Amino acid sequence: MKEATGELNMTVITVIAIAAIGVVFYTLVWPIIKNNISQSTKCANAICDECASGAKTTSCVYYEYDDEGNSTGTSTITCPCK
Repeated sequence: MKEATGELNMTVITVIAIAAIGVVFYTLVWPIIKNNISQSTKCANAICDECASGAKTTSCVYYEYDDEGNSTGTSTITCPCK
């Protein structure tokens, strides 16, 4: 009976540890990853100014569209030079 209790305790500790890692991932890491993906997608679809010599970033215009393909406006974003 003691062995079964010990195994149950380890199972509970493991489940709690996995849940804690999941909470940390979804509250701290995932928003950063999601933001980077969104920014990369916008930069890939944006119209950018020419990069100045030695510049690491440039100003770009991103055109936003709704689901039907109608323009909903523009936004200015900063993208890395390619």
